[in-house]
Amino acid sequence: MAPDKNLLERWRAAEILLFGGSAGSFKILFRIVKDLSETFGKAVILVIHRKKNFFSEIEKLFAENSRMYMREIEDKDILKKNTMYIAPANYHTLIEEGGYFSLDVSEAVWYSKPSIDVTFESAAEVYGSKCVAILLSGANQDGANGMLKIRESGGLTIAQAPEDAEMPEMPRSAINNGGAEYVLTQDEIFKLLLS
Repeated sequence: MAPDKNLLERWRAAEILLFGGSAGSFKILFRIVKDLSETFGKAVILVIHRKKNFFSEIEKLFAENSRMYMREIEDKDILKKNTMYIAPANYHTLIEEGGYFSLDVSEAVWYSKPSIDVTFESAAEVYGSKCVAILLSGANQDGANGMLKIRESGGLTIAQAPEDAEMPEMPRSAINNGGAEYVLTQDEIFKLLLS
């Protein structure tokens, strides 16, 4: 399926691209990290569920394979285009007015810290229609409310097709609550990313 004109126009006008993923999302995220060019033109933020206090090599693996400059988010980092940011474990990542990050240590949401909802909801408030959010495979409902808030703020929201996801609950939750404006397969997502 070719992306429709409305989808493409809003995609090209966006300034930030957010990905939320949990169980089953690693393969598609790794492909995204490898495929996006260093001149992509948007800030990219990855919010991935990880076990509390579990040392992860994910940042190292992603950074070694990314064409785009990539870094783990630190408090007060300023968002810059052509940079890929990964939300750190054990913190919620928020986007603040003025286009910078803040890290929060409050309670887990959907048993997760970082929570996809927290980041998506703050992005909706700051970036509104200049925001694209893509929710991938996962085994709980985190991200669905954040997707709805982005959609209500005029942003573009895309859920991975549940039948295409290793764990369909997360994207299905965003579809069921009206948060996902578009439902795309992995291949359709990549077609859009590279368009």
